[in-house]
Amino acid sequence: MSKTPKRPTVADIRAMKGKRTLTMLYVETPEEAAAAAEAGVDMLSIIDPVWTSEMRDAAGACFVQVGLLYGELVTLEDYQRAAHHAMQVGGDCVYCASSFGTIKALADDGIPVVSHVGLIPSKATWTGGFKAVGKTADSALSVFEHVRKLEEIGCFGAELEVVPDRIAAEIACRTSLVLLGMGAGPYADAQYLFAEDVLGYTRGHKPRHARTYRDFRSELDRLQRERVAAFGEFVNDVTTGAYPAAAHCVGIEDDEFSKFMLALND
Repeated sequence: MSKTPKRPTVADIRAMKGKRTLTMLYVETPEEAAAAAEAGVDMLSIIDPVWTSEMRDAAGACFVQVGLLYGELVTLEDYQRAAHHAMQVGGDCVYCASSFGTIKALADDGIPVVSHVGLIPSKATWTGGFKAVGKTADSALSVFEHVRKLEEIGCFGAELEVVPDRIAAEIACRTSLVLLGMGAGPYADAQYLFAEDVLGYTRGHKPRHARTYRDFRSELDRLQRERVAAFGEFVNDVTTGAYPAAAHCVGIEDDEFSKFMLALND
């Protein structure tokens, strides 16, 4: 009888740095979380609005990063309450792209925090929009300085997004942070993709670093057509009187119905 795999701790994840490349997926449903756990994915990213005890159960032995949404949360107290709640539900760490002060306060509370460097979607205007960061020496040094600052204030890790692979390699070996690579080449500590890209049902822009392994879009489109057809048949059956049929109704014995009618007419 095989044992259920033990869920890794922050210390376990840190101990793997430099030893093997971890795998990480952004998932949005219990079905995706359960599939990732069964497939042996190491880490999951799940945003706070869909983070529930059901998702924790589905995630199994996966280490889960709970995303605290920048802009939805504003004050330090907002982040603290959300972070503690995420951990109480069973999160293993939280993602926070807020200020250094907010991140430090969470870390000082003993909450493992992952932040973000390189291309930060919520702050992309500061680096020129949705494009690679770190392609010049000055820009690459800024990324490294950002990493060092996060390290200094107590972060556990950082998403390293869309930076040159050679820059990622040099930064990874010079920091204790666990670097979760998204379009950062093969040298980050984990390779991080979105389930929707992996499964082929991307909504909106598909990033260059994404890789698709299945064509769920065709199947989802087929299922939607089947939904419309089934709902249309239901409407037609109700309109024509084909539904409900006798098989869908609850019967009553004739004598009981007769007694009922007599009582109504008294």
